[in-house]
Amino acid sequence: MGKFINPFTDVGFKKIFGQEVSKDLLIDFLNDLLVGERSIKDITFLDKELLPEYMGDRGVIYDIYCTTEAGEHIIVEMQNRQQTNFKERALFYLSHTITRQGEKGARWEFDLKAVYGVFFMNFRLEDTPHKLRTDIVLSDRDTHEVFSDKLRFIFIELPSFNKEEEECETDFERWIFVLNNMETLNRMPFKAQKAVFEKLEEIVDVHSLSEEDRVRYENSVNAYRDYLATIDYAAKKGSEEGFEAVSYTH
Repeated sequence: MGKFINPFTDVGFKKIFGQEVSKDLLIDFLNDLLVGERSIKDITFLDKELLPEYMGDRGVIYDIYCTTEAGEHIIVEMQNRQQTNFKERALFYLSHTITRQGEKGARWEFDLKAVYGVFFMNFRLEDTPHKLRTDIVLSDRDTHEVFSDKLRFIFIELPSFNKEEEECETDFERWIFVLNNMETLNRMPFKAQKAVFEKLEEIVDVHSLSEEDRVRYENSVNAYRDYLATIDYAAKKGSEEGFEAVSYTH
């Protein structure tokens, strides 16, 4: 087992971004994500059960649901595999969060708070240009002027990030480098550039886990590895069947 936890596991992801005691990590990441747009001072974690139920095959998905001090809603999600209608599911989640704001009585006048969806993807999104970050906003098709700032999707395609440590230029890129490489790192980089990475180092050190958390984490790692083995087997099986089909036709 590595020195630092694996952020692609359920326990690892929530340890970093889903704890009250370390919520400043999520605040810092969101501010680096939205740098130049806004500055979040505080967040409040909400029960993710307020999110709509999705009855399909969820795969490996970890949700964090919070609001900012200004009342904006932010859904942060890690998903490890492509999913049927993934874009539509993201739209459904955020639209549901928009409509829930209408349950305020007869005097409510559509004073909506913005809803952000931040989707970490440990895979390449289909039918879209492959790049690290894809931002979706409501805008005029011709002028590209923003029509409304109340609905925002940010898809982060982790496999499309290929910079080395010394090539990272922004704090956002530094975050992505650390998340992509955390399980194999022997030291936490970028502490000289930003103090938040010192806090992160403390949070993600496997040896700092309590006995109970360590058991939960090990179970989470095993579930993640089982999932990877299943996907690897399915991919190999598909390749073999495809090869056999081609051989048969010839």
